[in-house]
Amino acid sequence: MIAILTIIFFVFGTIIGSFLNVVILRFNTGKTVSGRSACMSCERQLAWYDMVPIASYAALRGRCRMCKTRISAQYPLVELATGLVFAALFHKFAYLFFVSTFAFTLSYAYYGAMFALLIVIAAYDLRHKIIPDALSYAFGVLAFLGLFFFSPGSIGIHMHVPTLSEALAGLVLSVPFALLWFFSRGAWMGLGDAKLAVGLGFLLGTSRLLSGAVLAFWAGAIIGIILLAFSKKYGMKTEVPFAPFLVLGAVIAFFCQLSFFAIGS
Repeated sequence: MIAILTIIFFVFGTIIGSFLNVVILRFNTGKTVSGRSACMSCERQLAWYDMVPIASYAALRGRCRMCKTRISAQYPLVELATGLVFAALFHKFAYLFFVSTFAFTLSYAYYGAMFALLIVIAAYDLRHKIIPDALSYAFGVLAFLGLFFFSPGSIGIHMHVPTLSEALAGLVLSVPFALLWFFSRGAWMGLGDAKLAVGLGFLLGTSRLLSGAVLAFWAGAIIGIILLAFSKKYGMKTEVPFAPFLVLGAVIAFFCQLSFFAIGS
């Protein structure tokens, strides 16, 4: 039963991921997310069988069925990532699924929306090397509101008044990121990363955000060293956006309950 439900939620996640790709590609372009999907090269509208998450990309071997232009790997990767996150969310709240459908639905919908936003932010930053303020602010506001219904240290929904440490966690934890941006004049860290850290602090709590940040810096350092080696050999650019690593660290810290530091929640 659990295995079947996990597959169902994974498939559901890939469908959401397909929509997130539309948001990522059309955000700040003046296009609406409700228009028909079309090839970005030949501009021909896509048939439904060209848009089956992951499967269509594999069947078409990563090329447009009509003009044969290569399709960005972003499409299946975002769909796969969203599918895995949504399946993992089901596992995290599985006990609620069998105990309280209402509590499960609210918890799943909230965290599904939050991680969907994070995936959009990470992919957008990877494409454009910038985190749109609108996305960071939306994430931060939703994360703060979630403090009144979801405690970072617990599972499930329960109304409560946030403690002072919970209410200030996002703002306090964004300070180191802001200082890195200020003293490096944007060379080491973007201001958008500091803004994103505000919402992540509200969502994860102090200890888990710090744990996720440590993972993010480790992953960023490893990738940066690899790219630096390739840049010297092949003349590649080494500019690497940090938001994807920060989001990855936050996802791992959330699902694995990482707590490298014994600090509050």
